[in-house]
Amino acid sequence: MTVSVRAATIGDEAIILSFIKELAEYEKLSHEVVATERDLEVTLFADNPRVFALIAEQSGAAVGFALYFFNYSTFLGKHGLYLEDLYVQRQYRGIGAGKALLASLAKIAVENDCGRMEWSVLDWNKPSIEFYRSLNAEPMDGWTTYRLTGDPLRALAAYEMNGR
Repeated sequence: MTVSVRAATIGDEAIILSFIKELAEYEKLSHEVVATERDLEVTLFADNPRVFALIAEQSGAAVGFALYFFNYSTFLGKHGLYLEDLYVQRQYRGIGAGKALLASLAKIAVENDCGRMEWSVLDWNKPSIEFYRSLNAEPMDGWTTYRLTGDPLRALAAYEMNGR
């Protein structure tokens, strides 16, 4: 059976949210999922969306998804494509769904003249790391991801220079 990839459309919010929850469970981060179907509808299908999703299907059934957005590299002077989430249901791994999603993303990046495509993977996720290396993706050693959320994010947003 072949795998097909299509852009997510209105009505896919429930399946995307279920994939997000399955991914979070796999990554041992279920406690962090607060997104709702409405959140996905508003962000993915706005008049001018800043985030996009693809759905992988086999025989008409959704088996995985990729969620991405465009960023920018000042060094390259070009946009980049950032893959936020890639997930294929366990029973469909190994049939080419992940590779089909990544190939579709690469095509989108090339069509949009992106200088690169990037994503993060948890250090312990050896199957994914091996898969990415099989595609000749290179780990970015020497870089550490930082994150602000919740109260620290709000505190920094409230910072004022006090006349300086």
